[in-house]
Amino acid sequence: MTSTIETTVGWIGCGRMGAAMAGRLARAGAPLTAWNRTRSKAEALAPLGAAVADTIADLRDRDVVFTMVSTPADLKQVLLGENGLLADAGRLPGAVVDCSTVSIEASAEVREACDRLGVAFLASPVSGNGKVAETGGLSLVVSGPEDTFRRIEPLLALIGKSVTYVGEGEGARLVKIAHNLFLGVVTQSLAEITVLAEKGGVSRAAFLEFLNDSVMGSVFTRYKTPALVNLDYTPTFTPILLRKDFDLGLAAARRLDVPMPLAAQTAQLVQASVGSGRVDEDFAILLDLQAAASGLELKPENVQVDDGLGDGGSDGAGAESR
Repeated sequence: MTSTIETTVGWIGCGRMGAAMAGRLARAGAPLTAWNRTRSKAEALAPLGAAVADTIADLRDRDVVFTMVSTPADLKQVLLGENGLLADAGRLPGAVVDCSTVSIEASAEVREACDRLGVAFLASPVSGNGKVAETGGLSLVVSGPEDTFRRIEPLLALIGKSVTYVGEGEGARLVKIAHNLFLGVVTQSLAEITVLAEKGGVSRAAFLEFLNDSVMGSVFTRYKTPALVNLDYTPTFTPILLRKDFDLGLAAARRLDVPMPLAAQTAQLVQASVGSGRVDEDFAILLDLQAAASGLELKPENVQVDDGLGDGGSDGAGAESR
């Protein structure tokens, strides 16, 4: 492919989400170089036209470098560590865009370090999982210098279906945390009403079909339906990750003096799902916990269910927010 994109792009973090997002840029013809701690994951992007970096230092001459990593510690390491992207003050990228889900405090620390070095920093967490990323269905929220956002917006638009700018500073982090609180509350509520219907004699497939086609249905409830109907808890978002987001969200609520009684109660139920030991499964196991508390034994219904992603149906778990 002959590229019409002149902005040179570096990419750090080629897990399932990162690889899917970087892959969309590579397919669009962006001159992209990827690095991952496990090199083979970055090499998987080579057939799409991406180059593979031997070290993070190889990305320091890029116009913009995206990061998609798991934890605040990982973010600080790849950017500020001894061999990190920003370790050489004489050779720095034009901008950094972090798509990870990290705390407001961690993001502000990284932003401050970037500011000291004259590197523009955008926080751009995303909503969706790897499958959604591959189809271009991610939603991105962005905060940071507006002029930098306007320059990089065309690249962001290649990654997802929507890009929302919410201002300077760490606003994007708060939006993402609020989003994931809602994710947990909605999923717990969905588990409760689904168990109620089934204990009253209605199949999960029938109940959720009705719900999805009603005014109360949503893209998310349809995403989640295959997992709930067929008890396929292949992980897309684990209870551990959801607990982290509730911790972040309730901490923000305390700081801002916002009462959140529903979120606080849901946090306890998420903690119970972690306490069950099923931490490597999808957080849709909230359905199992609700059924057990209701004296109901669930069984897979083995029904082909449309997940709304346009692939004709899925038996897999739904789309969550990383």
